[in-house]
Amino acid sequence: MRTGVTRWLTGAAGLVLAGVGACRLLGVDDLAGVLIWLGGAVVLHDVLIAPMVLLIGSVLVRGGVRGPVRGALLVGGALTAVALPVLLRPGKPANPSVLPLDYPRNWLVTLVAVAVVTALVLVVRRIGRSRRR
Repeated sequence: MRTGVTRWLTGAAGLVLAGVGACRLLGVDDLAGVLIWLGGAVVLHDVLIAPMVLLIGSVLVRGGVRGPVRGALLVGGALTAVALPVLLRPGKPANPSVLPLDYPRNWLVTLVAVAVVTALVLVVRRIGRSRRR
């Protein structure tokens, strides 16, 4: 029993030191801010995105299309969660090299690509079912 506790404590200390080392290596000055942001991302996913995907997938979508539609909704929600800091930032930055691309447009293009791939998956599935008959 004592060896198991020692291993857990040693492993936890190793993870903490590895995290501190990675933050120093990457130049992260605000470790608390990064941890809050990561915690917020987990809460956003578990409280908002996942329940909405399950609800929409079970209420609005029927039959064999439920899986791909849920997958597309999950990917779209995750993309939106990642893009939120840039999407909610008002105006142009003082330094144009900080955000050099049109992120809202690229976010929409990516969502459209997810929708198109989902539609193609559904079409290929339908063609495969009709050929089997």
